[in-house]
Amino acid sequence: MNRTLAIAGVAIVALGVIASSALFTVNEAQQALVLQFGEPRRVIQEPGLKAKIPFIQEVRILDRRVLDLDPPVEQVILADQKRLDVDAFARYRIHDPLRFYQTAGTEAVAETRLNSIVNSALRRVLGNVTVLAVLSDERARIMTDIKGQVNDEAKRFGIEIVDVRIRRADLPEETSQSIFARMRSEREREASEARAQGQEQSQQIKSRAERERTVIIAEAQRDAQILRGEGDNNAIKLIADATSQDPAFYGFYRSLEAYRKSLNGNDTTMVLSPTSEFFRYFSGAGVQSDPQAAVQPPAAPTPPAAAPAQ
Repeated sequence: MNRTLAIAGVAIVALGVIASSALFTVNEAQQALVLQFGEPRRVIQEPGLKAKIPFIQEVRILDRRVLDLDPPVEQVILADQKRLDVDAFARYRIHDPLRFYQTAGTEAVAETRLNSIVNSALRRVLGNVTVLAVLSDERARIMTDIKGQVNDEAKRFGIEIVDVRIRRADLPEETSQSIFARMRSEREREASEARAQGQEQSQQIKSRAERERTVIIAEAQRDAQILRGEGDNNAIKLIADATSQDPAFYGFYRSLEAYRKSLNGNDTTMVLSPTSEFFRYFSGAGVQSDPQAAVQPPAAPTPPAAAPAQ
């Protein structure tokens, strides 16, 4: 009895070992490749419980989900000779497990090869465009071209490229510094030109204003001379008319002019007699009663010589 139980137990254990070696599970996120002595025999892409020949066949589980690829930053020279540090990423899935196993073997090897493929496509496509195209609406077309080239090469490994994107595209540090220095010198040049133009316009405005000022002053002086001449002419005419009507008035007018010129200073002392000819109009002596005197106007009194100040 005990021997029978022992044999049954050994049989159960053997069946368990054989079953565990012959059965395997593939879930929804996996796909499997059944190998026999290293050679692929079957590709399993449907989830569920699967069987294989125990101890002879082995199973290689591969991911069927979309996987991420993050290649290193690549420095690219654009068509306008600008350098960019491009940080790109890609998403891919294993489309053909058999070809994937035959060409790459493992996901680590496949990612290494995909990194070089993505960077090569970046250099080829971006080498034909300018930095303005990378930063404009043409970026979507550029990414489509890169994805197409990467996908064409990735098919050799049984891989399908879902998407390729540029995460960042920055100028190298040394290029950024040179561009900043060039921009600063350009702004300084523009500022110098603006200041020079402002100074030139200022000089033009000042010259124009000075010219207009000179013209206005000259015209004003000309008009003043004309008015002064007209005034003198009118004054002479009035005096001539008055003299022709009353010759004695001319003598009186000349005497007043002599008084005004002689008595105007404050630094001269004159010693005169109140009855001198010079003051005859102050005492009424200048009124002529002789008809001949009315015809011949008396000569204007001659002012006496000024004595030095005492």
